Amino acid sequence: MEKTIETVREKFNTVRTGRASPKILNRINVDYYGTLAPLITIANASTPDSQTIVIQPFDRTIINDIERAIMLSDLGLNPSNDGACIRLSIPPLTAERRQELAKLVSKLGEEGKVALRNVRRDAMKSIGKVEGVSEDDVKSLEEAIDTLTSDFVRKVGELVKEKEDDIFKV
Repeated sequence: MEKTIETVREKFNTVRTGRASPKILNRINVDYYGTLAPLITIANASTPDSQTIVIQPFDRTIINDIERAIMLSDLGLNPSNDGACIRLSIPPLTAERRQELAKLVSKLGEEGKVALRNVRRDAMKSIGKVEGVSEDDVKSLEEAIDTLTSDFVRKVGELVKEKEDDIFKV
């Protein structure tokens, strides 16, 4: 369940909030010689200021592929290519875009909650397979797992609320 919380946090970091962060590029995959490769493995991304991301590919021959992947992504950014690097200007978020990002965060939070419930289901199944355990012990373990799952679902809800507040902060 802790791994699920970490995964949710990592996914939330890929949602932009109005300031430049190379982490928003984590979800972008580039066609790298016929295979999809994460952008962060084939290029270096940095933020020279709070509104710009500079992407320097390790192999300059794929700069057009990186540019195409960014344009096709859901980031809504237009890259500018100078032949050696790609610059992304991060414009201020509009109210409409903030709403879209809040929906995306909510969706990512729901996916995290589903993952937590799947962990709960697997734990319940494994309890049922254990032999030599009394029914009372099984019941108490199931209740403990339910409580633990509820706590983690609440944590995901708090993370969603925190990220939505960050998105709507102007």
